[in-house]
Amino acid sequence: MGKTALDNLYAEIRACRLCAPHLPLGPRPVVRGTASARLLIISQAPGTKVHETGLSFNDRSGDRLRQWLGIDRTVFYDETRVAIVGMGFCYPGRDGKGGDLPPRPECAPRWHAPVLRLLPKIELTLLIGSYAIEYYLAGPKRRSMAETVAAWRDFLPRSLPLPHPSWRTMMFEQRNPWFEAELLPELRRRVKALI
Repeated sequence: MGKTALDNLYAEIRACRLCAPHLPLGPRPVVRGTASARLLIISQAPGTKVHETGLSFNDRSGDRLRQWLGIDRTVFYDETRVAIVGMGFCYPGRDGKGGDLPPRPECAPRWHAPVLRLLPKIELTLLIGSYAIEYYLAGPKRRSMAETVAAWRDFLPRSLPLPHPSWRTMMFEQRNPWFEAELLPELRRRVKALI
């Protein structure tokens, strides 16, 4: 079977050195998904473990995200069903406060539109974290990511904003019982219907 336009684009992305001088571990773009994928996850940027392995969400936040979605690793990493695109494709480095730096600003404007054009079957896009939410959700801005996630019904059926599934969101879940009681069951129902 020959290479597709998406394969060629991914090869171009993986060869990208646009922001190499700013990346402490060097470029290692991570992006995945085939043209048949119906679920798209737009996240932040790879962490160090993802940088090392080249596998999106291959860390504890990925375990938590898969729990939220109600799917296992086999389904999650099936590129024919799930596409994963970061706001930044490479690990951006540490911020000095115990977290990672924001995704590099060059990445999404350069690569997202070409990738999304070649993912024509996407029916639901999960916008994970404030960077994806701010970039993709048009309309009246809410004061915080938490307020945007609380208004999740406003963005269906095409998009669903979620907090990043890191340990830091455990407090968010405790303060917002609707997340587990209402949003997660609807998320799992929609994901199951798609994949």
